[in-house]
Amino acid sequence: MQTETETLKRQGVVSARTRFPGGRSLEYTVESSPASVNPAVHFSENRLTVRLPETIVLAWATSEQVSMRGEQRLEDGDIVSILVEKDFQCLAPREGEDESDMFAHPLEDSAKSA
Repeated sequence: MQTETETLKRQGVVSARTRFPGGRSLEYTVESSPASVNPAVHFSENRLTVRLPETIVLAWATSEQVSMRGEQRLEDGDIVSILVEKDFQCLAPREGEDESDMFAHPLEDSAKSA
């Protein structure tokens, strides 16, 4: 969403919640941090936090760059892949979907001419 991208750029944090049956929920936060050198992810008490270097966030938010990527090595040697992307309008309309705050799809012009 364009609003969320702008909020992350200006305020340094965006949060949301997804609710599930039984009263449970998953909260997620994306943070821009001037102290961070690499993207990192943390999970605690049903909250997922993605922390990204401020320089990467500012470059992404002020350009046509689609995604921010990173990896974090876990204690056991496994790797968590981190991906944050801009939300684009669908090329084909979907019933009941509000796309008013989404970015224009980069392939929109080529889809119309096809």
